Amino acid sequence: MTNKRLSRSFVWATLCLLASTPAWALYKVVGPDGSVTYTDRPPSDAKAAQPLSTDASAASANAGLPYELQQVVARYPVVFYSNDRCSPCDAARQFLKQRGIPFTEKTVNTSDDLRAYKALTGSDQMPTVSIGSQQLHGFAQGEWSDYLNAAGYPAQSILTGTYKAPAPTPLTSPRREPETPPADQPVRTPPPTAPSAPPAGNAPPGFQF
Repeated sequence: MTNKRLSRSFVWATLCLLASTPAWALYKVVGPDGSVTYTDRPPSDAKAAQPLSTDASAASANAGLPYELQQVVARYPVVFYSNDRCSPCDAARQFLKQRGIPFTEKTVNTSDDLRAYKALTGSDQMPTVSIGSQQLHGFAQGEWSDYLNAAGYPAQSILTGTYKAPAPTPLTSPRREPETPPADQPVRTPPPTAPSAPPAGNAPPGFQF
């Protein structure tokens, strides 16, 4: 058996072992002191965990796929992690599109994104693709093709002309900065309160009607 056949057999065996496991999930855990950590294991306190990145747009797009692709995507969803300043990411994205692979793209551009990415992948190398539970770091077209083939993705695109890929989204939710009034906006002070009327008649001091 050639090395290429051995490699493909290993890829297929790996995917079979991972078929029954859930796809990678990442949780943002906020501690009692406000500290934030990222983990792929849901904590016992469900209120402290916030699952990251659920894409309604991706689910809607997948619903319009050919039946053959729907079955593969359900078992081995493809998630692509990229950075805006990454040339290999551009090449990998183009490969996935030409191959007709439905995928969800997560961008890693902020410090929060990077912390979450390292917690999820154990690496800071870009790009990364996850096929089901299998992660591949760095773009190597031959390796990516082998895993996509073993997962059951068609060798050539069968996407229809009406398919629209979901837009890339950040890996983590952007922080909301507190709103500050414009510098040239005058500061309004409350009007002074009128002094209380003196007590009438023989009312004791401090008594008011």
